[in-house]
Amino acid sequence: MSALKRKRGGKGGGPKNKKKVKFAENGESNTNVTTDQEQKTEINIPAPVSMGKWKNKERVLVFSSRGINFRTRHLMQDLRTMMPHAKADTKMDRKDKLFVVNEVCEIKNCNKCIYFEAKKKQDLYMWISNVPHGPSAKFLVQNVHTLAELKMTGNCLKGSRPLLSFDPQFDSEPHYSLLKELFTQTFSTPQYHPKSQPFVDHVFTFTIADNRIWFRNYQIIEEDASLVEIGPRFVLNLIKIFQGSFGGPTLYENPHFQSPNMQRRMVRLALAAKHRERQLVREIQKVKRLETKEVLREDVTDDVFDTPAPEKPVEIELEAPPPKPPKTGKLTELRRKTRLKRKGLR
Repeated sequence: MSALKRKRGGKGGGPKNKKKVKFAENGESNTNVTTDQEQKTEINIPAPVSMGKWKNKERVLVFSSRGINFRTRHLMQDLRTMMPHAKADTKMDRKDKLFVVNEVCEIKNCNKCIYFEAKKKQDLYMWISNVPHGPSAKFLVQNVHTLAELKMTGNCLKGSRPLLSFDPQFDSEPHYSLLKELFTQTFSTPQYHPKSQPFVDHVFTFTIADNRIWFRNYQIIEEDASLVEIGPRFVLNLIKIFQGSFGGPTLYENPHFQSPNMQRRMVRLALAAKHRERQLVREIQKVKRLETKEVLREDVTDDVFDTPAPEKPVEIELEAPPPKPPKTGKLTELRRKTRLKRKGLR
């Protein structure tokens, strides 16, 4: 059997007229093999994507603080799966200050950071920062749904580069334009990344509705270019935008934001007001029950429905009424027989 030569990238080397030794089946050597015959037996392997120049070396550190629940942990793992340029780190202690994150990113050689901060074991905040000079944005994460849920029926290739779709409202206001650039640099996979794939089969959508940013991930089906949701999905409620990384002067503060503590306080106040109103009704009913009832001697409403009957002329009958005819029929005869039986006359 002839030996097959494998060349990576499909680029052959050496002179054109170089002769190769071909081994026949009987063990004899044959030196009359030309370059044309050699090309027929070659197997060309396409060059990998990582052979290109990786210029945009964006690295995103995705980690969290201690005290997160299982849903947040799954969301963080889903983001790492979707972003091949993401890195992981151990959980940070809640007692540490936020500027320590900049040092962690420097150690990990990352220039972007997504940091999940848990408070009171029920509130989840997300920081997206450009390390180390800023800017950074703080969000309240709501309505989290992960990849593991059954209603997410889509699927995409792991490591593929996504398309980023933004709402037109991102270009209308300056703080949304800043967030658009921050999302683009954080979530987009750099070209020729070693862990990325040369396919575009899903899209990240950022939509603004109800003063919040809605994140969705859809699969692009090639047949009819329809979209099927993959997940995860979550809602970002903007709190503040800072000039520095995890701190600094405030560039923008959301006037529509209401903290979860205030929302829970309003719910408690509404329940307390409802309880006080119920107690007041009970006390009023109790006082009414204990009051002595005054008996009215004369009720003014007694004569409301008292209507006089129409007067009829008095008629005096001078003759006796005619006698009634006797009842006849089967039913009358049956009753007469039954009556006689009871008396024992028949």
